[in-house]
Amino acid sequence: MTSSLPQTASSQLKGLALPPLENGDRLTRPEFERRYNAMPNVRKAELIEGVVYMASPLRFTPHAEPHGRLITWLGVYQAATPDVQMGIDPTMRLDIDNEPQPDGVLLISQESGGRSTLSDDGYLEGATELVVEVAASSVAIDLGDKKRAYRRSGVQEYIVWQVYDQKIDWFQLQDGNYVSLVPNEQGVIHSHVFPGLWLNVEAMLQGDMRSVLAVLQTGIDSPEHQTFVQQLEDLRLKAMSAGDRPQ
Repeated sequence: MTSSLPQTASSQLKGLALPPLENGDRLTRPEFERRYNAMPNVRKAELIEGVVYMASPLRFTPHAEPHGRLITWLGVYQAATPDVQMGIDPTMRLDIDNEPQPDGVLLISQESGGRSTLSDDGYLEGATELVVEVAASSVAIDLGDKKRAYRRSGVQEYIVWQVYDQKIDWFQLQDGNYVSLVPNEQGVIHSHVFPGLWLNVEAMLQGDMRSVLAVLQTGIDSPEHQTFVQQLEDLRLKAMSAGDRPQ
């Protein structure tokens, strides 16, 4: 049976029948996506452990500025590391209860053995190798339910910048649990998943990006990084060769 309403009126009724997203809603991921897609004016909403969180307007000093520093650092590393990709605020489909939108991600391309994939509609599916979050008012979420969701989904490294506490936590997944990575004697943390990704923690906290990038460049110039780049290239070429073989 077809509706006698004009198409525009029918569409309006359908829009009214779909409840808007609200903070604290408990939804499955498919229902979260339905409501999110029906609200194009909403810039950022996340589903964490089945609960909806909608971001408040972001202030410059406690969020936008540190976010920019982290993305600059990741972007320089990505530019020097073929077969590694970097993204800002991507939607990540982790499982039926979790669809976060982290501040930044670094991932190995699928062709070079990366864990995450791109869906047909362009979203990340599965856990990327590294996730970064800037936590101003969201510390409880980022170090609570979101951290548990990332751990359970297999995010290998997780960085949380606690802005008001002037602290950067870097966690690595070991035997199913997150273990804190500590700076060496020079105050630098080395990534285990991305060789050459080195962070001068104090310089980052103080906004000394010249020092941050100088330390990063030392990591990029290290033999460990050069070996990593070669390994990724070998994996990509191997995958391409396998794809060319007749079935």
